[in-house]
Amino acid sequence: GGVVPGGIEAETRQTLNNIKRTLEAVGSSMERVVKCTVFMADMKEWDAMNAVYRTYFRDGKFPARSAFGTTGLALNARVEIECIATVK
Repeated sequence: GGVVPGGIEAETRQTLNNIKRTLEAVGSSMERVVKCTVFMADMKEWDAMNAVYRTYFRDGKFPARSAFGTTGLALNARVEIECIATVK
């Protein structure tokens, strides 16, 4: 494992695909996400990250969210996202 190449957009997409796949494996879905926390290496990349993030939630129904800038993420990633979701 490592960080997918391509910058903040590619990393955000891969991170959310991983979350989606994990949720589906345990009987949940992105529609059941209630809270996300986003950690970013550079908050100046917010708009690019958010453009991808928004595509993972339907009908403008977004979970609660917090975002933090950080001085470093594992593997020199640009973004890390954690989500809390309910299970059916």
